[in-house]
Amino acid sequence: MYSAQIEEMAEAILPVPAGYKILVAMPKVEEKTEGGIYRPDQLIALEQTASIFGCVVSLGPDAYADTAKYLNGPWCKPGDWVVFRSYSGTRFRIDAQEYRLINDDTVEAVVDDPRKIERAF
Repeated sequence: MYSAQIEEMAEAILPVPAGYKILVAMPKVEEKTEGGIYRPDQLIALEQTASIFGCVVSLGPDAYADTAKYLNGPWCKPGDWVVFRSYSGTRFRIDAQEYRLINDDTVEAVVDDPRKIERAF
């Protein structure tokens, strides 16, 4: 298939955020450490559940619409990597990719490169 067709299919199956929600794609948790040690399934599940960053896919129509609350405009846009509160949002998977629907005010920061960010325990 052509990449445009694949993109269209992905867009067709992804939910459209309602209201002030933001759709975020979560990064995959690696099964092995950099040193080559396999992580236990329980640790992988914990990391996925407690993850604190993701990539913004789309914004609901009311996200950041409250100009009294968001004086400087939206805090993020599609394509941004954002940091948000641990355990935030509604979690779901589509074809093994995890997504979350989070509230617009849950976003705490935008980061250029999330690869160096780790959740502190």
